[in-house]
Amino acid sequence: MTTTSTPSNTTSQSPAKVAFASFVGTAVEWYDYFLFGTAAVLIFNHQFFPDLDPLAATLASLSTFAVAFVARPLGGIVFGHFGDKVSRKTMLVWSLLAMGIATFAIGLLPNYATIGAWAPVLLVFLRVVQGIAVGGEWGGAVLMALEHAPENKKSFYASWPQAGVPAGVVLSSFAFYLVQLLPDDQLNAWGWRLPFLFSAVLIAVGLVIRLKITESPEFEDMKAQRMEIKVPLFEMLRTAKRPLLIGTFALAGSNTLFYVATVYLLSYGTDAVQFDRGTVLLAISVGAIIDIFAIPLVAILADKFGRRTMMIFGSVVTVVAAFPIFWLFNTGTTWGLFTALILALPIAHSFVYATVSGFIATLYQPEVRFTGTSMSYQLGGILASAPAPILSTMLFAEFGTYAAVAWYLVIANVIAFLAVLFAPKDRPTHQPSQQTVVTVNDSIVLQEAR
Repeated sequence: MTTTSTPSNTTSQSPAKVAFASFVGTAVEWYDYFLFGTAAVLIFNHQFFPDLDPLAATLASLSTFAVAFVARPLGGIVFGHFGDKVSRKTMLVWSLLAMGIATFAIGLLPNYATIGAWAPVLLVFLRVVQGIAVGGEWGGAVLMALEHAPENKKSFYASWPQAGVPAGVVLSSFAFYLVQLLPDDQLNAWGWRLPFLFSAVLIAVGLVIRLKITESPEFEDMKAQRMEIKVPLFEMLRTAKRPLLIGTFALAGSNTLFYVATVYLLSYGTDAVQFDRGTVLLAISVGAIIDIFAIPLVAILADKFGRRTMMIFGSVVTVVAAFPIFWLFNTGTTWGLFTALILALPIAHSFVYATVSGFIATLYQPEVRFTGTSMSYQLGGILASAPAPILSTMLFAEFGTYAAVAWYLVIANVIAFLAVLFAPKDRPTHQPSQQTVVTVNDSIVLQEAR
């Protein structure tokens, strides 16, 4: 029998450099993803569903937006499997490529007037590809940032991919703000395609940056110690049911708030409050820009006071803010509109979303972390993100008042609050401990050093 000591691996690349690469890649992916949401509200209803009445066309268009959320768990399973067994970094490159190809293809897609029913069918297919791609993106980006970070700054660096989400909103909203300045006939004929085609440039930039980062040190430790699992999904379902449920429902508040603010309010603001669409897009962009910087600041507090504590606080903040967001919005004034979006995004959303990444990831051990983190996030998307614009539209149509949507926000955040309460108190992110490699009859056995 031979015994050797295998020390934990050390970070070989600057945590800030890795976190920045995760931020850029995530921003590009979510730019592509949110373009669809903006177009679903402003363009796709009459480009791909022209035979339906306005409300039905809007609901049908928003349904194509929601389809991606159903596909996202599949992406989480596929990318999570290979991310836990082969490489975190490689999966991030493939997810970015898949998203870019699908988004560029949407920009070339003929509308209903050109190819009939095939137009919405192909639109749904490409949206599914987007969903699969983003299903593998978030978990991998978060883990690369988290697992390169020092112990006392894990929440901070893990929040950088989180900040990439509002950055994607800024890019997509600004892109549509520019093209909607075109005359309506030009916008509907070809202008709406430009933001989708421009994604090719952003994808190229994202790939160059991502290819320069190194593999996660915790993942390399796991591989060196032969801790990888044959089928991570099965192992996660066997050993981590509680973290899966907690992580999934903990997202109810942040996801619902975000998609109400960035998708539904765009429709509500132009139809019910009669705001100019460009003004609403600009307000969303301003709120999202501030959110980019607010998220890391809240994450610093999470490193000090605990991720669980900050998520509970964030749920309370959002419950308190739910009705004021709509009160301000319904003043019909520009200052009210901008104040409402600032309250919704950099204030309420940053508190409830900044620490989600570190919170969910540290519920799982490294050997199933990519799979578990991705599945929690994507199942949370199905339950909370996908229905948010549709349910908000239906609630307002049924009750004729914004109060119904505000109560929807309150209930979602109460659910998140309760889920987080069931989570264990913050524990240090798993770091591979000093281990003894014991060789017995040519078999390797790992023993924890006590």
